[in-house]
Amino acid sequence: MKRAAFIYNDQMSRHVLRPDHVMKPDRLRYTYELLQAYGILDTASIIQPRLATEEELKTFHTPDYIQAVKSLSTGLNREQSAQFNFSDGGDNPIYGGMYESSLLSTGASVVGAELLLQNKADVSFNISGGLHHAMKNRASGFCIFNDPVIAINTMLAQNKRVAYIDIDCHHGDAVQAAYYDIDRVLTISTHESGKWLFPGTGSVDEIGIGKGRGYSMNVPLAPGTDDEVFLWAFNEAVLPAVELFKPDCIVTQLGVDTHYLDPITHMALTTQGFAKCVDTFSRMPYKWLALGGGGYDVSAVARSWTLAYSIMSGRPVPNEVPKSYQEKYGIKMLTDPIMPPIGKENKDFARQFAEESVRNIQKLVFQLLKAG
Repeated sequence: MKRAAFIYNDQMSRHVLRPDHVMKPDRLRYTYELLQAYGILDTASIIQPRLATEEELKTFHTPDYIQAVKSLSTGLNREQSAQFNFSDGGDNPIYGGMYESSLLSTGASVVGAELLLQNKADVSFNISGGLHHAMKNRASGFCIFNDPVIAINTMLAQNKRVAYIDIDCHHGDAVQAAYYDIDRVLTISTHESGKWLFPGTGSVDEIGIGKGRGYSMNVPLAPGTDDEVFLWAFNEAVLPAVELFKPDCIVTQLGVDTHYLDPITHMALTTQGFAKCVDTFSRMPYKWLALGGGGYDVSAVARSWTLAYSIMSGRPVPNEVPKSYQEKYGIKMLTDPIMPPIGKENKDFARQFAEESVRNIQKLVFQLLKAG
């Protein structure tokens, strides 16, 4: 059984980006409460996060951007907001305390990396992390500081080879950008194609440059991609790439916005499809830092991440949700009872799109990884 650590405190879930914003941090609390209701969190497995330091942030972010987030967080220098991609009505609103809340989610991912490096855990899970769109000098896609990059940099400082695997519905663009020209990090992103979804990037031909050529891999998928097609593409593309790279550690971004009930995306996974993917990660023989990510249907997020931690910790739970949680939130089962309706034409298109992506990956990336 793997030694699993769950990094959390309630402060992570208390901030509000904007009352009408689709990103609801209280989804973290719903997940924690569901895990508590199942009784699979004990005092030894709950690890307190800490604030990331400015030195840690500077391993990726520019000093002027860090200072701008700090100032905007207290209501100062709002005239700078557009320069750093903040706006009151857009994806990245300014809210009080955003600097501290972002430091906490980033620090939690660093803590997760440190637990692995110090051999105090085999897998650590920071559900507040996975903020993969934050660029070095601007906010993007609800993300302020890029905790995956800061955590990976912590591993790189200890001479580790890292495979970053992102299964969020959106392309992990900023993590890819951070390592696009180096060969010590393999970045893999499975996502709804940028033809249909933000951030519009992540095509198969984005494979890295210079020393990094062949160490960026993208698996774009079509709207309507279901469990069967997603898992086929994952097994055909992701698993062989990781085996060729032979990392010391894996970092996974476990966004749940691939779920068929998600309000802002167009894929069609279920919680059980998500869990099968997580189970594959659990069987890999590497230290494992797991991060949260997107997911805007709160029920799907809480159920999926509960299944994920159950797998990580090797503690299976019943499908029926404990009565106390049912009564509070109305959620009855972890798995989805009804598969999403997908017409044959849409299903065939999704399969053909995935097959083309995988063929191109095998042609463009696998030979480079074998040569490396």
